[in-house]
Amino acid sequence: QVQLLESGGGLVQAGGSLRLSCAASGRTFSSYAMGWFRQAPGKEREFVAAISWSDSNTYYADSVKGRFTISRDNAKNTVYLQMNSLKPEDAAVYYCAASYLHTYTSSVYYSYWGQGTQVTVSS
Repeated sequence: QVQLLESGGGLVQAGGSLRLSCAASGRTFSSYAMGWFRQAPGKEREFVAAISWSDSNTYYADSVKGRFTISRDNAKNTVYLQMNSLKPEDAAVYYCAASYLHTYTSSVYYSYWGQGTQVTVSS
């Protein structure tokens, strides 16, 4: 069982930066691949970024590549999403999710989800 708690969302101007954090409970955090997804009003949840359990592989949606960076600190049971050069279209509720051992870009394979944190980008 893994419990996830996101933080770091807020209001930022276009071009600004935010860093989201996702703190995980449980002693086996290092066995889980972690993903970030987002959902804007009226839209489906979409993949943003993922990182393997070993921290050796990262994956990004084309829309955020070069602007967002996913990282993890297994000693702190935390995964991060550094978001730079934010655009109004990045505004959404951001969710972190955990998948045992395997890294996916599809939300259907993630077993555990946080409650989400709101990111608002003003133009």
